Amino acid sequence: MKGLILALVLTFVGGQKQDLEPVFHIGKTYLYGYESFILHGLPNRGLATAGVRLTCQVEISHVSHHDHLLQIQSPNLEEYNGFWPTDPFTPSSRFTQTIAACFSQAFKFEYTEGRVGNIFAPEDSPILCINLVRGILNMMHITIKKSQNVYELQEDGIEGICHTRYIIQDDSKNNRATISKSKDLMNCREKVVRNMGMAYIRPCPTCALKVRNVKGMVVFTYQMKYDDSGALMMSATSRQVYHISPFNEANAAATMEARQELSLIDIKTSLNSTRTTQLQNQGSLHYHFSGELLQMPIPLVRITNPDLQLTETLQQLVQNNKAGATKEASAKFLQMVQLLRIVTLDQIEFLWVQFAHNHPYRHWFLSAICAAGATDTFRFLKQKIHDEKLNIWEATVALPLAFHFITPNKQILEVASTFLTCPQIQKVPMYRIIVYLAYGSMVNKYCAQIALCPNEFLQPLHDLATEATSKGDAKGMSLALKAIGNAGEPASIKRILKFLPTFSPAAVSLPNRIHVDAVLALRKIARKYPAKVREISLQVFMDNTLAPNVRMVACVLLFETKPALPTVTALAVSLLTEPSLQVASFTYSHMKALAAGRIPQLYSLSAACNIAIKLLSPRLDRLSYRYSKVIHVGDYSSEYQAGAIWRLYLMNSPSTVIPSDIITKVRGYYANTATDIIEVALRSQSLTDLIRKQNIPFAEHNTYKTLKELSKTLLGWKELPLEDPLVSAYVKVLGQEIAFADIDKDVIQQTMLSLTGSSNWQVVVKKVVEEVQRGISSQWTLPVVVGELRYIVPTVVGVPLELGLCGVMLSEAAADVGVDVSPPLSDNFRPSQLLESNVDIHADIKPKAYFHMIAMMGINTQYIQSGLEFHAEFSANATMKFDARINLKEKNLKIEALPCHQEIELIAVRSEVYAISRNMEEADTEKKTHLLPIEVPSTSDQPFQSSGRSSRLEWKVRKPLTTYIADKKQAAPQRRLYTHSYCGKLESVGCSACLSLKAQHSPFLRNTYLHKLIGKFEGKILLMPVETDADIDKIELEIQAGPKAASKIIDVASSGSKDEEEPSPYEDIQAKLEKILGIDNVFEVRDLEHQRGKYFPINETKNFQSGKLAWKAKVWPGRNVFRQIYLFTSFGSSQQMNRKVLNSSSPSASGEGISRALSQPKFLGDSKPPVLAAVLRAIHRNKQPTGLQLVLYTDTQPMRFRIQVFVSSITASSSRWKLCADASLINSHKVSGSLKWGKDCKDYQIATQIATGHFAAYPAMQMKLEWAKVPSTVRKTAGWFYSFVPEAAYVLGYSQKQQRGPSHRATLVMALTSPRTFDMVLKLPELTIYDRAIKLPLLFDSSPGTLLSTLPAADQNVFSQATLLIAENFKARCSVFQNVITTFNGVEFNYSMPANCYHVLVQDCSPELKFLVMMKIPEESSDLTSINVRLASHEVDMYVSNGLIQLKINGVQAPTDAPYTSNSDESMLISREKEGLSLKAPDYGIDKLYYDGHRLEVQVAFWMAGKTCGICGKYDAEKDREYQMPSGYLAKDAVSFGQSWIISEDPCTGACKLQRKVVTVEKSVAFEKKAAKCFSVEPILHCVEGCRATRTVPVSVGFHCIPADSALNLEGQTKLDKKSEDVVSRVSAHTACSCEHQTCPA
Repeated sequence: MKGLILALVLTFVGGQKQDLEPVFHIGKTYLYGYESFILHGLPNRGLATAGVRLTCQVEISHVSHHDHLLQIQSPNLEEYNGFWPTDPFTPSSRFTQTIAACFSQAFKFEYTEGRVGNIFAPEDSPILCINLVRGILNMMHITIKKSQNVYELQEDGIEGICHTRYIIQDDSKNNRATISKSKDLMNCREKVVRNMGMAYIRPCPTCALKVRNVKGMVVFTYQMKYDDSGALMMSATSRQVYHISPFNEANAAATMEARQELSLIDIKTSLNSTRTTQLQNQGSLHYHFSGELLQMPIPLVRITNPDLQLTETLQQLVQNNKAGATKEASAKFLQMVQLLRIVTLDQIEFLWVQFAHNHPYRHWFLSAICAAGATDTFRFLKQKIHDEKLNIWEATVALPLAFHFITPNKQILEVASTFLTCPQIQKVPMYRIIVYLAYGSMVNKYCAQIALCPNEFLQPLHDLATEATSKGDAKGMSLALKAIGNAGEPASIKRILKFLPTFSPAAVSLPNRIHVDAVLALRKIARKYPAKVREISLQVFMDNTLAPNVRMVACVLLFETKPALPTVTALAVSLLTEPSLQVASFTYSHMKALAAGRIPQLYSLSAACNIAIKLLSPRLDRLSYRYSKVIHVGDYSSEYQAGAIWRLYLMNSPSTVIPSDIITKVRGYYANTATDIIEVALRSQSLTDLIRKQNIPFAEHNTYKTLKELSKTLLGWKELPLEDPLVSAYVKVLGQEIAFADIDKDVIQQTMLSLTGSSNWQVVVKKVVEEVQRGISSQWTLPVVVGELRYIVPTVVGVPLELGLCGVMLSEAAADVGVDVSPPLSDNFRPSQLLESNVDIHADIKPKAYFHMIAMMGINTQYIQSGLEFHAEFSANATMKFDARINLKEKNLKIEALPCHQEIELIAVRSEVYAISRNMEEADTEKKTHLLPIEVPSTSDQPFQSSGRSSRLEWKVRKPLTTYIADKKQAAPQRRLYTHSYCGKLESVGCSACLSLKAQHSPFLRNTYLHKLIGKFEGKILLMPVETDADIDKIELEIQAGPKAASKIIDVASSGSKDEEEPSPYEDIQAKLEKILGIDNVFEVRDLEHQRGKYFPINETKNFQSGKLAWKAKVWPGRNVFRQIYLFTSFGSSQQMNRKVLNSSSPSASGEGISRALSQPKFLGDSKPPVLAAVLRAIHRNKQPTGLQLVLYTDTQPMRFRIQVFVSSITASSSRWKLCADASLINSHKVSGSLKWGKDCKDYQIATQIATGHFAAYPAMQMKLEWAKVPSTVRKTAGWFYSFVPEAAYVLGYSQKQQRGPSHRATLVMALTSPRTFDMVLKLPELTIYDRAIKLPLLFDSSPGTLLSTLPAADQNVFSQATLLIAENFKARCSVFQNVITTFNGVEFNYSMPANCYHVLVQDCSPELKFLVMMKIPEESSDLTSINVRLASHEVDMYVSNGLIQLKINGVQAPTDAPYTSNSDESMLISREKEGLSLKAPDYGIDKLYYDGHRLEVQVAFWMAGKTCGICGKYDAEKDREYQMPSGYLAKDAVSFGQSWIISEDPCTGACKLQRKVVTVEKSVAFEKKAAKCFSVEPILHCVEGCRATRTVPVSVGFHCIPADSALNLEGQTKLDKKSEDVVSRVSAHTACSCEHQTCPA
């Protein structure tokens, strides 16, 4: 047994792997040679690369148990900037000396079993040197598992703790081992990384890792030699690669490659020496960030004297900007921002004292302060606002910029919180809003970096909410909720719920907009705590007591939490019984929009919505835009992993016909991240009230008091709450709300009062005019750092790799404007006086904008920069110097401007890429190389030369270098210059506009977006002068309207003559105009047929009998003008649609229209004077004026509307080029137009025609476009557009077929197949596109199969009534005919009214109580009705007596044959119409009321939406809630609904003998398995006491039940308040009574 154990022990010992951890023995010094370099560039050969290389010797010695010393000797740093690998490294001697100084002292590190522990460095050692040491020690960090040769683990390193894989190859024969180690730098448990400016970019944690646009890995190889004393590291190499693909292209990425090599040179015996240098612990092997976060991607600045350098930079900046050098000014501005990040508060204050009173310097200085984002600059701004050193405009701009550009920390947040309590901030509402919103955003950025947000930073926002609630301050509550929403912390949820009625009963009394703000405040919290927010939003959505807009916003919030399929399905099922169609329509359209999405982050949600919408009723898809909708437009590219969506949330209110809440947002997606780019919301409340007539004292009229009394008879009725007109808007940028405003009457008046000292708008207008007359002369400059984004990771070398993006924008405007008004304004000024004045304006305005973006990949520290830089510039420049004279009385406008004397660059875009190298010690010199090489001869084009030829002959054979640039047949890998220029000249005014494009790239690069950025690009739009025969002094534009238009053209034509002409009669004027314009050459006399062909190029349509397969052409005598234009057939394999042919509106419509068009004069000037003349002319020094003139003629006769426009040269004799446009209404169903231009308007021609008719059995509209000849540029543009048509049709889901048609014609036919859908056929020359059942946004009053006879008559203009047809969609009508009632919402039901009882048909239920319309059926005739209308001080009765309609006004009989108009200011008109009477009172909300004894129709104004009540309904589009009783209870049937609106009368004096009572159920009911007695929740109509029912009707009623043995007896009561509805049963309601035994007091 002992032998067996001994054998096992020996076997185990022999099988153990040799220890391979590097060992450094005490008393020995190990000398290694170290070389490392890092290169940045693109992987393509022949492109410029930038990098650095460090070589040195490293001594390592073991001084104690764990402590080791590292000494770097002979360091040498070299820079690389050129084309790898041909160009050499360049030594940087001065920077090498700096590096050698910090390496002069030894570094200590802990090293145990191959693992590096803490690192110790001299206290004054720069962070750059310490990180370089970390790079060396990182190579020595090895984790050896003795029992495995292949294993994986999370290993520590300079880049963090990342996934590492080891492979060990042991050569035991030679006592050597090779260790390979690879790290996935994208799979790290703790990654060392720094992000800046990305707080609002949300990553997708569930998305696949393969789509990352940044990928990195590193590989180490160790050669180990071991013996009994331990393992010795002979050499170590590493290679790290980062691939950065900004456009996520698989074959296009910029690369960073870093390499290290550590090789053993010698082992020496070390002498024992005591090191007295104090070393400081610098932490672990992890890379440490420090100064590189301060360095912007701009040229390095060696900082010696910050005060002086800031002063000089500011002076140079202002000088460059003054000289127009915007590029240099932007560079100096960024340099100033860089310097401000390192100076102290005292130094900033010193500079402020210098430049505060110098206006140009002050603007630049404040802008740089805001962009610096340092603690001291933030404190400086706080102090200046506190001391009121900034004006209101400076503070308004500075506050949001300073808050949003600063990187928050605990110290900065403490300073920011003092802004909230600053008295100067509190007293200006605008400051207060900006600061609170910005503070919330700052808290959000700070808390995004830590696990738990401290409550002390949220407390100021919570305190604001508490204070505003206690004071009932709605604006304060809104501000608090918006600021809390910006912070987006889960700790605020409880505070937010206090503002939602679903969770807090006290919130019921708060305005709806506060409820909406509370829901919106949860949006950012949902990103951190989606489950909780999803639960809250679902409860709010399901709460039917809340306003529809609150529930719709909750729907938006719910879907932003990305609910799973069960939640989405439950939501869809709830819509099946949803009482509010607004909410149902909004939710359905939102689901449908999400289901169509292609965003990977929303795939699960899209799939869930796609399933859920299949459960919903198709009726939700057919609702019009009167209901709330979500409009979604977006696309996503899987290839580039980028996309964007635009959503528009339209939330309609029951009280408006237009959306009351509109939210639109744009969200971008890029490489598994999402960013809300911008969001804008507009919320309106009672805005339609502003449209109607104001200041009507409704409460003073008798109707108001009467309605108050009558309303008491309607049980439970309450008037709607009063709402003040309000407009609210907010703007969010990058998901943060930066500004909002609530605008009402008080705000407008306060603004006017603060700006002008008066709230009277007439006084305000006068003061504004007087201020403008004093002149405006100012210069405005606003430089802004648009963004600064950085992504920084360490490299194995010990220097950072930065991906940076920085943008700066300069906006500048200089204005010098003078205005003279004559005659001067009088003391009793009225704005109408301006219409009688002459206004002279002298303006010199120079707006300018410049944007410079810098993108960098490489090393970017305060010591050294090396990598690739991409520069993109955009500039826009305009100069507007003109004099204008406006004479409104004479309808004349004249503008004078200077001509084009020099080239002006209006818009320019430039971009280029460099490889750059800079270091601090040589800051004045930088190495910059274009990424593409210079032009060199191609190897493939070199001639073969024998070795015996001389160099002279060789020189003769070669081409010059320039020929290689111009020779386009070469395929050499070199950059080429492509230049394109497109110009348009206007020689008559001496100007031309040009588009210039230049691109310099290399053909050998891949066709990717990244490679397209390589090289140079320049695009410019230029305004240049054109050489003319004579110099141009000025350019004039004069516009004359009215009767003097003709004389203006004649004056221009005769301006070159010195002889004054006598005024001519009208005939002479027309003759002169015809000659001046050259129209006599345009309208030449031709035969009738040729004349028709030229003027009406579109063929007339053929007339067929609709709905018949056999076509019968109707031939007119002498001329067949009808020809078939189009035949549509369904393209199906087995089914075909009936042929559809477009017919004219009437058999003779087309022919009559043509005859009418031919009979009217060709030139309207023959019978009409021009209505407008415009002349653009250039005034020459020694020559007659040249230019263009435009003349407009119109003929506005009924059914003959026509318009003609002629454009020609001022001197018609010198140029026969003209442009002629003509549009005319041929008949009531056809409009035609033509556009001709060229020599006498004969070279080119385009004609169009629009006609209404029928397409098969459906009403339709046809649009035709024909072109005889067009310029080549138009053909090319149309061809380019035409190439996108098939793809666009496919994306939109339209069918298409290749079918050749007329080559110069396009036809579009749209047929109305239902009130909400239309069919469409578009026939192009080579393609036919068609589709069916396309949805219309509005409801049109038509139906399938509409007959020809139902179209408007020939004397009705369809086109002029088109706008009226659309307007009709927004109007509401209620009608009563016999027993059929149609409500405002279009719900139709049958209801037989009890005789002699007035019913409230429609009433104004707003607090104004403007009108009431009641209706009853007389007992003597059930076929007739009588109505009572109350409005203002009028009581109007309309009834039938002896077969005639009678009218009483205030109890006095009035004649019906003459119109009646009220004597008061408010209009009320009663007039005879057809067989009845009509009443119009638009100021009261009744557009029209028509009564003829049998039929009653009421049409109310659209601004009454949601404010009516009665049998006609609420006019709120909620059809499912139409049977709403006065108490708000929803009736079970139409009878119960109608009876609830009966006006109760005195049982003795009144004719109506019905009253409401609570009744018990008439059958036994089991209640909880026990006997029960039940009482109706709503009272039922019963005859009054002493009367018996002679007629009853069954009604369905809800009952509240109590145990049968209960002593409670509710029978006979008029109402049960807030009792639950336990059962529904049918009971009898009385509708007629016999009162023989009624007892009434005498």
